[in-house]
Amino acid sequence: MIKIICLGKIKEKYLEDLINDYLKRIQKYHKINLIELKDVNNLEIEANNILKYIDSKDYIISLDIKGQDMNSLEFASLINQTFNNYSNITFIIGSSEGLSQKIKDKSNLLLSFSKFTFPHGLFRGILLEQIYRSFKINNNEKYHK
Repeated sequence: MIKIICLGKIKEKYLEDLINDYLKRIQKYHKINLIELKDVNNLEIEANNILKYIDSKDYIISLDIKGQDMNSLEFASLINQTFNNYSNITFIIGSSEGLSQKIKDKSNLLLSFSKFTFPHGLFRGILLEQIYRSFKINNNEKYHK
């Protein structure tokens, strides 16, 4: 299973539509669960709330601007290789304050998608699109350019 743990609710319908579209596409390949937690503007409280949804068998990828850079092919390979050793991949998207060091330390990988700052709702869509793209790549299906 893929879990995406994120803080805050999406208010914009166009972003909800984007997110729901990619969730539906991904479900053709793999079970995915999007977990939205309340943004409380306190990193330690947020960390404790996040930890409630993490299993000891999860491979944890936290999104962090200082994390490792990858291209789409490398990301697809990571997804493929990780599922050979773990039953769950959990992605964590922090609040506008970022992520607690407690969460970063628990992570198997800190991953950066860019040095740019994105609105959280838009970033959820970007992450989901890249997960979908990784399944298309790993299944040798036409989509990736």
